[in-house]
Amino acid sequence: MLRTIDLRGRTLSPAELLATVPRAAAAREEALTTAAHIVDDVAARGEAALREQAERFDRVTEHDIRVPAAHLDEALAELDPDVRAALEESIQRVREASAAQVPAPTVTELGPGARVTQRWQPVRRVGLYVPGGKAVYPSSVVMNVVPAQVAGVSEIALASPPQSEFGGRVHPVILGAAKLLGVTEVYAMGGAGAIGALAHGVPALGLEPVDVVTGPGNNFVAAAKRAVAGIVGTDAEAGATEILVVADETADARLVAADLISQAEHDEQASAVLVTTSERLADDVLADIGPRAAATRHADRVAAALAGPQSAVVLVDDLAAATAFSNAYAPEHLELHLADPRPADFVHAGAVFVGPDSPVSLGDYLAGSNHVLPTGGQARYSSGLSAATFLRPQQVIEYDREALAVVRDAIVTLAEAEALPAHGEAITVRFAGRPAHEPGAENPA
Repeated sequence: MLRTIDLRGRTLSPAELLATVPRAAAAREEALTTAAHIVDDVAARGEAALREQAERFDRVTEHDIRVPAAHLDEALAELDPDVRAALEESIQRVREASAAQVPAPTVTELGPGARVTQRWQPVRRVGLYVPGGKAVYPSSVVMNVVPAQVAGVSEIALASPPQSEFGGRVHPVILGAAKLLGVTEVYAMGGAGAIGALAHGVPALGLEPVDVVTGPGNNFVAAAKRAVAGIVGTDAEAGATEILVVADETADARLVAADLISQAEHDEQASAVLVTTSERLADDVLADIGPRAAATRHADRVAAALAGPQSAVVLVDDLAAATAFSNAYAPEHLELHLADPRPADFVHAGAVFVGPDSPVSLGDYLAGSNHVLPTGGQARYSSGLSAATFLRPQQVIEYDREALAVVRDAIVTLAEAEALPAHGEAITVRFAGRPAHEPGAENPA
């Protein structure tokens, strides 16, 4: 079911490691082309394009794209009490952890009368995407909405696919979670089209363009974010999910197999990779994963994901090689099943789960961490969703006349060196004498 890549006895450069890591490259390239066309169609034709896409992809027609308030009220009233309690616990934990991500303003005094303040300003309006194709993700409502609220975002629009089994409504559990969090602007639209609608706006629906689009999804959703980047801000491209398990001979094969399957059940394009120094562990995982995968509810989906080019068992000589492979792969989710895990050495990962009792499923729901994470190797340079995603660092500069005088000559010198004399003149004019009623006139330079 899982192919094996044997890297033992080989010393690979970083470039060679990047070429070795299992990826579904063809699927991502196809998604980029398709998603760009879908986004452009929504930008050009708005509601008509969204309705055609809903009929094509979701088998839904004549539905309310903008969700009526009554649907939200009904969904919350009918939300299963146990589900509501679990969501409330998740909200509390994510809210507490997200609050730690908001930096306090800092003031730097560079001299008497010379002050630079660093402050963090929230964006005004965000569009949050919650997938709803092969599974239902009320947890993603929590992971998107709570950090935006903690950051101080004033307007939140949420989009999720219409469901044919609910007459074209967004799944009621997603609506219930949104209402629980106080979100009232919700749209029944999915996939790349939803990303395009949030970015460009749809006047006929009263949907104004947002400033930032976030949220997980399949490869088409991730590709659509790339298509709208530059029009709006986006989080990392959280596409088809990935798990990389780094394990040694001390690991429990049953736990490793279960965790690989848990991510494979998301999507046929999900990536499940084991990197291990132990051939015996690899054999035990392969022996366990087959019958365990066959017995799970989404067996066909799991089998497709595990058999795909994006999934593998990788054999390496030692922990150093395993660490190098992991850092080259830069997984969305990294689990460390090691006698001596050393998480500080694993510098490229969306989130790191340390030890046998910290599985990815914990992070998906109730760890307090955020489960919207970069995929496709983007963890090498990008981070997961957090309150910081919705914040912009802004500098406030306050110098008085005396403080400006201290740096006057240096500014003029640098302006001349850059052949921008007007820059220097904008400084010297301030010391050329002022009318008597102006501050500083009594002390002309």
